[in-house]
Amino acid sequence: MDRTQTRAAWILILPFLIVFLLAFIVPLGYAAYLSGFTSQLVGGEVFSGLTNYTRALQDPQFYAGLSRVALFLFVQVPIMLIAALALALALDTGRVRASKAARLLIFLPYAIPSVVATLMWGYLYGNDFGLITQLFELIGLPGPDLLDKSNIVGSTMNIVCWEFIGYNMIILYAALRVIPTELYEAAEIDGANQFRIAWSIKIPAIRQALILTVIFSIIGSFQLFNEPNLLYNIAPNSVGTDFSPNLYAYNIAFKNQDVNYAAAIAFLLGIVIVIISIVVQSVVNRRERNS
Repeated sequence: MDRTQTRAAWILILPFLIVFLLAFIVPLGYAAYLSGFTSQLVGGEVFSGLTNYTRALQDPQFYAGLSRVALFLFVQVPIMLIAALALALALDTGRVRASKAARLLIFLPYAIPSVVATLMWGYLYGNDFGLITQLFELIGLPGPDLLDKSNIVGSTMNIVCWEFIGYNMIILYAALRVIPTELYEAAEIDGANQFRIAWSIKIPAIRQALILTVIFSIIGSFQLFNEPNLLYNIAPNSVGTDFSPNLYAYNIAFKNQDVNYAAAIAFLLGIVIVIISIVVQSVVNRRERNS
């Protein structure tokens, strides 16, 4: 590559580098700077080193939020991805009528802003005028209190699944469409049914897309904010300010006015996300090499 091509390449990527620097690197550096200070009534902000991080590691509310995120990782994420995979496999068979309309309808919830989706589901969950309660009353049964403290985690999981099943389905469906159809035809000649084709050919072929959706879902679980934040206004006794680490950091920063401690929590959360994502990818890659 000569100098002219090199210069052209740098000119083309320069806008991205500038935006990346201003929108990501600079705020990240500023947050790291803030996390190293504490605010005092006398003396203002003073450098405290790792004090905020030590405080976060001893904070039961921070761990309470992480425990709910863990529930999302081990319960909601598998349900969501299995449903998305099943829908993608069903649409890929070509036997679903009006498949284009079906894909659009399944993907549509992702196009709806999470704020609107949460408010809509909050109304459906309501005890007084909620549609779910009314349906139960029509058949003579008492409506479930889906906004109760014991049910709020499951209700939030349902909202997130409704929002993101279509998004993950599109990723998996796009990966399925790349697989050569000759493989299916050869399998059918050998007597394989659709389930066997899906299990032995399709799912292994889209393993990288599945890994991508898993990593995206892990990151999304740790970024959980809009849903509990809005449900807090509807059911404050069920959704605490520490429902998720993101919500906890937000309340500390903007309600308790402790931006230094909130920055430390955000950094710890980012480290946890990176570690889990690397572990997931390493485990999958190791299994691929062994197989």
